[in-house]
Amino acid sequence: MTAFDLVLFGGTGDLAMRKLLPALYQRHRDTADAAGWRIIAVGRHPITREQFLARAQESLRRFVAATDFHDDAFARFAQCLDYRALDASRAESFGDLAALFADAGERIRVFYLATAPDLFVSICESLAAAGLVTPQSRVVLEKPLGRDLASANRINEKVGAIFREDQIYRIDHYLGKEPVQNLVALRFGNALLEPLWSRAWVSNVQITIAETVGVEGRGEFYDRIGALRDMVQNHLLQLLCILAMEPPTSIDADAVRDEKLKVLRALKPLTREDITTSAVRGQYRAGAIDGEAVAGYLDEQGIPSTSSTETFVALKAELGNWRWAGVPFYLRTGKRMQERLAEIVVTFRDVPHPILPTASGAREGNKLVIQLQPEESLSLHMMAKVPGDEMRVRPVQLGLDFGDTVQTRSWDAYERLLMDVIRGRLTLFMRRDELDAAWRWVEPILEAWSRPGDRPKSYTAGSWGPAAASALIARDGFGWREE
Repeated sequence: MTAFDLVLFGGTGDLAMRKLLPALYQRHRDTADAAGWRIIAVGRHPITREQFLARAQESLRRFVAATDFHDDAFARFAQCLDYRALDASRAESFGDLAALFADAGERIRVFYLATAPDLFVSICESLAAAGLVTPQSRVVLEKPLGRDLASANRINEKVGAIFREDQIYRIDHYLGKEPVQNLVALRFGNALLEPLWSRAWVSNVQITIAETVGVEGRGEFYDRIGALRDMVQNHLLQLLCILAMEPPTSIDADAVRDEKLKVLRALKPLTREDITTSAVRGQYRAGAIDGEAVAGYLDEQGIPSTSSTETFVALKAELGNWRWAGVPFYLRTGKRMQERLAEIVVTFRDVPHPILPTASGAREGNKLVIQLQPEESLSLHMMAKVPGDEMRVRPVQLGLDFGDTVQTRSWDAYERLLMDVIRGRLTLFMRRDELDAAWRWVEPILEAWSRPGDRPKSYTAGSWGPAAASALIARDGFGWREE
């Protein structure tokens, strides 16, 4: 594989230890020739390389499956790891980093910014001032990219003055997940679903990302962000784009991103009146998860007692285009929910004249369910005859479990995305105009929820969110899939 240097800012942080280093370890272990890899973790902590390697090994033992972690594989991986203590907010700190690249030549150079967005601009400017940005350089920006359209534009303007657009990788790890990739394959690699993939046959679409965890010690950070910025503006809207976009002319980066942009621009803006009926925000109170008592959001460390930050969002979105006009897309995400679940449910319209009685007395529409977590699977829900004398039907599932059917280990989302950065593949990364369009749609909701006196609705930890979220979808005659 091509030789490269990867500089990981925030190298001792949660994302680096939990996701990025395990992903790099897996790719290094499975790559026949990884001799040209060099990974430099950068952090504020004044620790030695040996101390960093000990931390990395501990994290890998925790976050890599036991069957995939081997001491000899880690020993080889450790040979390409280094650590440098650096204050990312001070330009003069980058001199020591520049010395590491004095003889690097024209190797691919990746700067991964797993830091707070407030540091993106200063890091990029310091990299440029230290002479570290080359034509072969790439920069990876983690979400959330800004707090609103204005701050996102500021970051993009400043970073764009240093890196070309084709050097900027705005990462959304959900786009790297295997089921999302399979959704693309399902839609554009088969003729079966395309005739049904429109308002004529689809009654509604649900996208849910539910977490059982709370703020996990990141209360001060999360309270500045909230669920709308953290999950809706990027993950949920990107999944909506993949579901709703027109077939691109190819899988080239701009061909795909052009179609995603059309979806974002087709989203009907929510007026202040719409927001009262089509948007619900919630905040969890004390409850129980898996039988254990958990604190409410306002009792979490680092959270002000008067905070109105939302930990739950449910939205009804509609697209003003020919294919999807009139089809509601329901988006839902929350912390301290009943289950850890990420799934997409496409519900098809019922048969025009049902002649067969059902075993339960109630009919269920055909559904395509794409589960992203905790398991990765696809299932098609259909009606089939109940065994026996009478002609009655009941729901059945045709399922594809990737863990059972795929014999090779499935790549983690960050494995795929990191390799795409190194190989220069931009398809799974957000273009600037996509980010702008997403912020433009979300911003009126942010403004409405920032009005004095507007507070999130309370919901019990361990539930499926506020009752208002169920009312939102029930007004259209539908219900959330909660199984």
